[in-house]
Amino acid sequence: MLSARLVGLIEGNWEEIAARLIRAIRGHPDMRHLAARPEAEIREWCREILINLGRLLSAGREEEVQRRFQVMGRARFEERIPLDEAVLRLHLLKYKIAGFVHEQGYTMTAMQLYAEEELDQRVGRFFDACVYNLVRGYENAKRVAARVAS
Repeated sequence: MLSARLVGLIEGNWEEIAARLIRAIRGHPDMRHLAARPEAEIREWCREILINLGRLLSAGREEEVQRRFQVMGRARFEERIPLDEAVLRLHLLKYKIAGFVHEQGYTMTAMQLYAEEELDQRVGRFFDACVYNLVRGYENAKRVAARVAS
């Protein structure tokens, strides 16, 4: 796959991308709850996604992504993190990945441009699935909690 080199670049530089995400979360006015979380927790969350990005983007991993992000959604509900913040964090990570790749400053041949576009599409679909499954897990946990409370 043409974008494999770019995925390797992302996986190999996960710490830089995580640091960018942490700064974005800390400075974002709508991230009050997540900004209060320990830096190590945010960094670990980011590491877990980024070092496995190639595997998670692979065909046939849909069930793993579904399970992983539904569990994450349930955990955010249990931690009382607002759903909008949990979704925004995923969007910010996607933007930080794209920004990092674009900033690498490679001299772009037609094939390299194609690889970057292919990666953008794959990452976009991946994060769409992440958001959907995070919301599903969050909403399911919310329904269960409401049933238990009544």
